[in-house]
Amino acid sequence: MRRTALKFSWIIDSLSKWAGALGAAAAVALALLIVYDASMRYIFHEGSVALQELEWHLFDAVFLFGLSYALKHDKHVRVDILYARFSPRTKAYIQIASMLFFVIPLALLIVWFGVDFTLQSYLQHETSPDPGGLCCRYIVKSFIVLAFVLLVLQALSETIKALYRLGELR
Repeated sequence: MRRTALKFSWIIDSLSKWAGALGAAAAVALALLIVYDASMRYIFHEGSVALQELEWHLFDAVFLFGLSYALKHDKHVRVDILYARFSPRTKAYIQIASMLFFVIPLALLIVWFGVDFTLQSYLQHETSPDPGGLCCRYIVKSFIVLAFVLLVLQALSETIKALYRLGELR
């Protein structure tokens, strides 16, 4: 059972690694797009609403796909001034409680509402309200659902690892 749980955790960690890589690629694309867009606007006096919206969408991808990656690498928000002083056993208990009572329920709530939010966007063929804006708003909205599903999975992985650490500490 322990080996299966750790294998499951490893698979989830791999997914989060790929999500982080996707977020990093979106960050590079975003930086290049901003340079191009700013150059076109300030040098050639040519702007594009679609490019500006694409910048927002890429920023969304950077943030959303970075969520599970940040959790995997323990780079999330926490009161480290207190946490650093705790014993490994207490840290494991806090990790389990925070995942089970805060991260997973909140992320599942966002997924629950996000699916309907995305589906409505798809069914309505939602596009940008701005002239020259992007179509297919459901694509960027689906990032919300995907990112929080990945966050739930990563929280499960972190819970498994904390339970494993508790078993090792006995």
